[in-house]
Amino acid sequence: MVDQPRIGIVVSEFNYDITRIMLEKALSHASFLGAVVEVVYKVPGTYDTPFAVKQILERENVEGVAVIGAVIEGETEHDEVVAHQAARKLLDLGLDYGKPVTLGIIGPGASRTQAVERAEEYSARAVESLVKMIRRKRKFEETHIQGETNIIE
Repeated sequence: MVDQPRIGIVVSEFNYDITRIMLEKALSHASFLGAVVEVVYKVPGTYDTPFAVKQILERENVEGVAVIGAVIEGETEHDEVVAHQAARKLLDLGLDYGKPVTLGIIGPGASRTQAVERAEEYSARAVESLVKMIRRKRKFEETHIQGETNIIE
């Protein structure tokens, strides 16, 4: 089916007890939304996600990437550094490649209990946002070519 968005998912293995749940939910929600998951790329930690996202965005058969992970609060500010740097680079990659990259990373500042409570919601929301952005990008490109003025939703 032509309308099926073709997506990639990057998942951090750090805190895998949580991210495993997130990956399962992301895959099931993608299927529910009619998206085709072309690749699942597992990386050691959230800080490593931009590398994998860049590799996936270079593929022509992928229209965007959902990133999922869990950055649990520790005794230092390490969780803030990791989450903020990864988020900034992920945003840049999406803009550089002209393909959406959505953020389903829990944290920083989340406790393990909070992360478990939010796991399914964050991963489903990342996939849903990605599918919406891909469909809206397609619609924008179609209306732009036709020279129409539309509200893209």
